[in-house]
Amino acid sequence: MEGDRMVLAFDETATKLVGRAAELARFDSVIGRVGQDDAPAVIDVAGDAGMGKSRLLSEFCARARQRGLTVLRGRATEYELHTPFQAFTDAFVDADPSFLTSDAVPEAVAPLLYGAGVAQHAAQGMGVRDRFGLYRAVADVLTRLAGRSGLMMALDDLHWADPASLELLDHMIRHPVRGPVLLVVARRERQTPRRLDAALMRGVDSGAVLRTRLRPLAEQESIEALAPDLPPRDAKEIYEASGGNPLYLRCLLHAHRRGARRGGVAARGHDDTGTGAPSGLAALLLEELNALPAAQQRTLEAVAVLGDHATPAMVSLGIGKPTAAELDNCIGALARRDLLRVGSDGRWTLRHPLLRASVYEYTPASRRAEIHRIAADELARTGATAAERAHHVERSLVGWDPVAAAVLSEAAAQFAHTAPATAAHLLEAVLRLMPDTPAYARQRGELTLARARALGVGGSLRESRDLLHALISGPGQADASLRGEATALCAMMERHLGHSPEALALLQRELARIPGPEPRQAVSVGLALGMAALNTVSYADVRDDMARTLAVTRSHGDLMGETAVLALASLGEAYEGQVAAARRFADAAAGLVDGFTDPAVTEVSESLVWLAWAEAVLERYADAERHADRGLDIARRSGQVHVLPHLLTGKAFVQLTTCRVPAALESAEEAESVARAIGSSDLLAFTLCFKALILLLCRPLCDTGALVTAEEAVAAAGGSAHWWASLAGCMLGHTTLVRGEPHRAQHAILTAGGPELMKLQPSIRPGQLETLVNTALAVGDAEQAARWAAQAVAEAERMGLHGQRGAALRAEAALAQHRGDPRAAARLFERAAQAYVPSGATLWEAYSLLLATPQAQAAGDARHASAMWSRARRLLADGDARLLSDLAAIVRPPGEAATFGPTEPYRPATGPEQMDELLRTPTELDQLTRREREIADLVAEGLSNQAIATKLFLSSRTVESHLSAIYRKTRLPSRSALAGLVTRAALERRTEPTPEPVLFGARRSPRDRS
Repeated sequence: MEGDRMVLAFDETATKLVGRAAELARFDSVIGRVGQDDAPAVIDVAGDAGMGKSRLLSEFCARARQRGLTVLRGRATEYELHTPFQAFTDAFVDADPSFLTSDAVPEAVAPLLYGAGVAQHAAQGMGVRDRFGLYRAVADVLTRLAGRSGLMMALDDLHWADPASLELLDHMIRHPVRGPVLLVVARRERQTPRRLDAALMRGVDSGAVLRTRLRPLAEQESIEALAPDLPPRDAKEIYEASGGNPLYLRCLLHAHRRGARRGGVAARGHDDTGTGAPSGLAALLLEELNALPAAQQRTLEAVAVLGDHATPAMVSLGIGKPTAAELDNCIGALARRDLLRVGSDGRWTLRHPLLRASVYEYTPASRRAEIHRIAADELARTGATAAERAHHVERSLVGWDPVAAAVLSEAAAQFAHTAPATAAHLLEAVLRLMPDTPAYARQRGELTLARARALGVGGSLRESRDLLHALISGPGQADASLRGEATALCAMMERHLGHSPEALALLQRELARIPGPEPRQAVSVGLALGMAALNTVSYADVRDDMARTLAVTRSHGDLMGETAVLALASLGEAYEGQVAAARRFADAAAGLVDGFTDPAVTEVSESLVWLAWAEAVLERYADAERHADRGLDIARRSGQVHVLPHLLTGKAFVQLTTCRVPAALESAEEAESVARAIGSSDLLAFTLCFKALILLLCRPLCDTGALVTAEEAVAAAGGSAHWWASLAGCMLGHTTLVRGEPHRAQHAILTAGGPELMKLQPSIRPGQLETLVNTALAVGDAEQAARWAAQAVAEAERMGLHGQRGAALRAEAALAQHRGDPRAAARLFERAAQAYVPSGATLWEAYSLLLATPQAQAAGDARHASAMWSRARRLLADGDARLLSDLAAIVRPPGEAATFGPTEPYRPATGPEQMDELLRTPTELDQLTRREREIADLVAEGLSNQAIATKLFLSSRTVESHLSAIYRKTRLPSRSALAGLVTRAALERRTEPTPEPVLFGARRSPRDRS
């Protein structure tokens, strides 16, 4: 009875939250603004083991429920590190079951809702293969669950999260869930995986994440709250022994009240144990267990080992099938001591993760393996999938077991698309124990290849590459088909790592072997060779190899291979500016691929990548989008993640060109997410290039997003020899030119392309030359501008593509404008616009018309200026190209309606003659205090509230208070509006002549201003 009273007293203290008033105040501030643009989407709670993270999360959850929010709470666990989405699956247990089984929840979310048992809820062979589609589906489910009242998902102990959960969390930080949804995560800072730490830090920088670090409790507050009954000297000694760690302090107080000698527990060291807990705390936990009867100790061991499978029936099996009464008595006694707790689903858990860790590690290894084996056998008996059994099978292994290896291999196949890191881990476990004998050589090679593929898909490119190198050069190299597959895959890894020259050498060596590869492998290697050559701007060097590969496909009746070679050849020739040859190859490839069924094309899905991009370069935008959409559908259903960034960027390019800017940005951001997950810096640079261009068009002039993205693209490309690195440099040139930095823009493009841009593929030279013309004019070098304009015309005429002609005509128009000939400039800009009409490139048609408008106005042709402006406005009406909308407002002819788009009144509604009024210093800023003006300037620089607080040594709450006052005084509704106001004021304050911002060459001559 006395023991029960002590346990109850311990429970009472354990439920009391001490010393976290500041953290609760910050949470209340965030939860009151959840879903608003300026509110963080994630709260990150970091602290050492036992510092009270879980208790604080409990209080957060209670407060969220009091406000009417739906609350989901899950936890990652230490010994299930390779159970995919374990923390999220645990959280969704709290969701309304009727909602989760309704039509509102897509099938794609099944792996997360049902965990490893997903196959029980999906048709055989129809498992989810697109993990990025899964992430989008999760966001959609959370939005629907949130409704109008809001939702909070709390995820505890994320330092133990599996790789799939970390990737999903990274995605949710980059792309916060729409609507009133708040994610709260808790973790031990020193044990946090680097990937999670980087994702959270990026979120802090962007303002999406609010970081809260838990410090040790204050001495006086702790003693008053938890030990008011103890003599002050005793309380002080116990506090000092705990170091202010709440859990350690409570355990010491509990031990003291039981009569334990403080010298035996309080003086223990504070070094971390393997569990991340102070050694003294771990000792206290184990000391409490040592006094238990043997049956209770065995029960705790079974619960600790079984983890999520600790149901009463499974626990009974794990401790030797006691009678029902014996089991009830044992569990009841442990529950009364608060060592075991039962969840809403009937499973038993230990009261704290540190307790589980201590029990698990204290349990003899042989007994742990036996309990895992019992669990695996029982799950198999009840029909559980290989994926669900894999965790226990792996941890029960003590040597080579063919049956267990088959289970792990099957589970790896089930995880390959949604959780590739787990698949790679399971295959590594099999390979580690597999006998290295000739009898297993073929199986070892196949599993090694599968593991390398899983590593590559999961972003471990170097590890995948190294594994493939060992496979190619190992004793099993006599297997020609296996070697060919490994070589082609290895070349892909080398390309993603930015090593295209190494990929070329590897592939050429494989093709030169005697005897050469089998026909099927020869085609795979030939295609890989062509792709590597594209990346190094050396496609012309492999034309003969591509011709030989095409001949192989035709001689063996390989229509799939023929389609792929034709598609790749069309892209190669398009990049090289050989338009006629590119069209022939594209026509032939499209004729074949359009006649195939999707299952047939799945084998060579990359052919749709090459064909779609070739058609985009050839300005066949409808065909390009059609083939990109088909490729995306096939790639997502078949789990071919590596092709998604290429298809998505191709689609984004077409959507941008045809003036569907929001859709283009959505495609580009998805491509970026996949590229980051794959881990290829070159692929990331490629996707960021297009995102930068789209951001440039969809954000207002003062926004820095495009420039920051272009700078990241250049940084990601590094010293790579890929053409993507050159593209990144060119994109940096475009964005810096628009920002009014022509010298930097010129340097960026010439560094990327060389003096005559010969390092660039011919297909993109005219556009870069147009930008160079405008940089030269901006810095006063008209002679160089004329040379570059002439080169642009020559390059465009040689290729014969409408868009390239348009860019060259704009370059000539810029020269005419600079020379003070507005009539010629207007005519050339209009001809440029007309060049885009046949291909349907409406965005660039509208842009060219807007450039022509002020020139026609200056030449005295007001009627024609109004007609061109009106057409441009119609073309842009639904495209949401904010930069061009700004330009349209600036060049609006007098008398035209002061609205832009079908419904939105556009401000500023001014014509070119009122440009100086547009840039006049706003009087609203004069009302701000010095500190408020300082914060407004930092907002204009693009800094988040947290970054501003750090820079000015203020709290985030103080920054928020200042911003509220700024918005009130200026009557502005948002950060972007404030940034625009500050930027316009800065332009007015300039006293020295500096180059003006250029909207892709939209510079104002003195005549334009009059």
